[in-house]
Amino acid sequence: MDDIKINRFIEHTKLSPTFTDNDVYSLVEEAAENEFLGICLPPFWVKKAKREIGDQDIQLVSVVGFPLGYQMTETKIEEMKKMIDDGVDEIDLVFNISSFKAGMIWPKIEIAKCASLAHDNFKILKVIIETAYLNEDEIRTVSKICADAGVDFVKTSTGFAPSGAQTNDIITMRDCLPSNVGIKASGGISSYEEAIKMIKAGADRIGTSKGIKIMEEYKKGTKA
Repeated sequence: MDDIKINRFIEHTKLSPTFTDNDVYSLVEEAAENEFLGICLPPFWVKKAKREIGDQDIQLVSVVGFPLGYQMTETKIEEMKKMIDDGVDEIDLVFNISSFKAGMIWPKIEIAKCASLAHDNFKILKVIIETAYLNEDEIRTVSKICADAGVDFVKTSTGFAPSGAQTNDIITMRDCLPSNVGIKASGGISSYEEAIKMIKAGADRIGTSKGIKIMEEYKKGTKA
C-alpha cells in the first residue's frame, strides 16, 4: 500500500452550473471530516464559504476566467480583486489559449499581472492551461510561460474540456517546470488509483469532485 496521505493532496471540488448554498455546506463539512487540503468552488460562493470555514484548516480556492479563459485581462483582474476581498486563499486562473494559439505574447503579460496581484495580497496563483487543447510541445511552451510569469502552480484542466488530466502530460509538465512551481492535476480523476498515478507522475495537488469516493477506496486499502 502506498504510504501517501492522499487527503492532503485533494482540493475537494464542485463547479457545477447548478451549485447552491447547500453545496457550500457539504463541501466544507466533507473537507473537515476528511482533512482535505482545501475546497474549490464558484466565485459567487467564496464569501459564504469563507464564513463557513471560519478558523478551520481548509484552503479556499476559486476560479477566474472560467472555463474558457478568453475574457479580457481587465475583467480577470477585477474578478480576482473581488474574490480576494471575499476571502479566497488560492486562485485558479484559466490561461488564454485563444491568444496563445494566435501567436500572441499577451498570455505571459496577463499571467504576470495576475501573479503580481495575487502575491501582493499573499494569495496562491495557479494557471489552468487546459492540456486537452495542447500538444506536447505546446504544453512545454505554455508551462514555461507560466513559470516565467511567476505562477505558483500549473494546473492541467478545467474539467469542461473533452479530456482532463493525463499522466503523460503531468510528466511533461514536471520535466520542464522548475521545482518551485507545483502541478495541480484535475479533470476526470475519479479513483484512488488514478490520483496516486498523478502524484507519482509529479502532481502536488489533486483537484477532484470525487474526493469522498477516493477516500473510501483509500481507507479500504489501508485495512486490507
